[in-house]
Amino acid sequence: MNQTISNEKFSKVEQGKSTCFFNETLINDFSVDMLNPSYWQQQNAVTGSAQGRGTTWFVAYSDSNNIKHDWVLRHYYRGGLIGKIINDSYWFSGLEKTRAACEFALLRHMNALQLPAPEPIAYRVIQQGLTYRADLLSSRIQHAQDLVAVLSENVLTNDVWRRIGATIKRFHHHGIYHHDLNSHNILLDDKDQVFLIDFDRGELRTNPVNTQWKQENMARLQRSFLKELNKLAQFYFTDDNWQALMNGYLA
Repeated sequence: MNQTISNEKFSKVEQGKSTCFFNETLINDFSVDMLNPSYWQQQNAVTGSAQGRGTTWFVAYSDSNNIKHDWVLRHYYRGGLIGKIINDSYWFSGLEKTRAACEFALLRHMNALQLPAPEPIAYRVIQQGLTYRADLLSSRIQHAQDLVAVLSENVLTNDVWRRIGATIKRFHHHGIYHHDLNSHNILLDDKDQVFLIDFDRGELRTNPVNTQWKQENMARLQRSFLKELNKLAQFYFTDDNWQALMNGYLA
């Protein structure tokens, strides 16, 4: 099944218990195996990894047209206490309601709005009876680090803090709810451009009356900075920094 949206072409591939959806404009030689870390390891294409609930893999390769790609491969894991028991299985109630399909669709929407977020490349859902497991392949933000890494090494200017706040405001203005807005999910590249990543369980909220979620998002972000400040031996974050961020958000 093909679906054309604007200038993008999306295709669905079914293989065994796996259902994949991918963007043909960004990948011309798609294989279901590309959603497996072992595939990239065998290709010597893994350029790094990051640890969260699970391992996030960074991969780089050149396609059949000799176009270079830098991607991020992430498997969906549960958090909290239930995650220690069930780990990576979710109840299946339709492909479009899976975590991977929802994040993929939200990324597409944000890209259409030209918001600074990763491009969605492909996702896979593996159905097993009443449950499923899932993976997402997205573009990697070039020459970027998350704020925890940045603030462990450097002091940011008030201008950059204001830019961070202004960037979050752009997402909120378009009704983009980030379920886990924290200092790890905000990236800063080598030109001090700001990006948001990891929109698992994110939503599009367009009700103009309900804005409480925006305040909750910002409160969650502030708590994450304070958590890192208390945890790390060196972490450059002050009340003045937060005020500068909020100045950018409220401007």
